[in-house]
Amino acid sequence: MAGVRYETELLSSGNNTGIEVPPDLLAELGGGKRPAVSVTVSGPSVTDFSYSSTVASMGGKYLISFSSEKRAATGLAGGDPITVELTLDAVPRTVQLPADLAAALAAAPSAQAAWERLAPSARKAHVMAVESAKAAATRERRVAKIAADLAG
Repeated sequence: MAGVRYETELLSSGNNTGIEVPPDLLAELGGGKRPAVSVTVSGPSVTDFSYSSTVASMGGKYLISFSSEKRAATGLAGGDPITVELTLDAVPRTVQLPADLAAALAAAPSAQAAWERLAPSARKAHVMAVESAKAAATRERRVAKIAADLAG
């Protein structure tokens, strides 16, 4: 699949860091204004770090998030020069549900329907909240809260 490659610098604003996508390159890439993309970044401290993301519009710019975890993994920081390669990501994004959360959603059809409408990033956040619980009681409370919130 064809993509785009360009040179830029990692943008930083407070604790937020991202990669700006010029509008002409976004149009060349295709996929609309908020496409799912595969991102490969190279810079002074890293070669070919790849991840999946979605282009977002913020403050009149098209941006791709570059989280603190990605900064730690790559050694990159705001202001660093980078080379970016973007391709459209046509692979469906799925999140593996823990059995207890799947059972709670299945027990409430409205919660299950709401789950299906969530963006993959929101699904992932819920799963991470459940899986990061250290105590069984905390996990149970989180599962119940997620199901109740989604049920409406």
